[in-house]
Amino acid sequence: MKIISTNIAKPTTIIWNGKEETTGIYKTPTNKPIYLGKTDVKNDEVTDRVHHGGFYKACYMFSSEQYPYWKNLYPHLDWSWGMFGENLTVSGFDETQVLLGDIYKVGEALVQVSQYREPCYKLGYKFGTQTVLKQFIEHGFGGTYLSILEEGYVRVNDEFVLVKRPEESLTVSQLFHLVHAKNKDQNLLKIAAKSLALPPKKQALLSSYIKD
Repeated sequence: MKIISTNIAKPTTIIWNGKEETTGIYKTPTNKPIYLGKTDVKNDEVTDRVHHGGFYKACYMFSSEQYPYWKNLYPHLDWSWGMFGENLTVSGFDETQVLLGDIYKVGEALVQVSQYREPCYKLGYKFGTQTVLKQFIEHGFGGTYLSILEEGYVRVNDEFVLVKRPEESLTVSQLFHLVHAKNKDQNLLKIAAKSLALPPKKQALLSSYIKD
């Protein structure tokens, strides 16, 4: 996997349900290295600290290989890297192969695959329709959040080097499908519920679906 774009956002004001809100979803490419910190990306806008940022959501990465699918659905939009609110647009990111809990060295940073993406209304606002949320879930490739184990700068063309892989885990794709599935696979639930890479609240939520 290789970084092809590093993206950050300035605060953007939108009107939602008649009220002003500030969002950091309007990320655009930067020609400078970005610094991955323990709770966020330096100089990137993170307004809603309840649902964004923090140790398990310090950085969001998305696959460049998914862009053609979405460009075909929404050809009228002004497309650039960072369209999905990702800090890192990455080529060669196969979500059916990357595991929850994988640890990678990239640039100066050490990162761990940590959490799935839950699309919210702000993505729908950016795309001009809330229908995109259902499409995003049905398509099944949501990217992944990263925990930053060692802080540092990353830049375009930096490659992800696998350092450590958990003995038992789910792929990013399996986790995304599991979370959004109506009928959840019990075996996968048990694996996900034991993962140290997921935040405790998410582990507890997945555990609640396990049948005795």
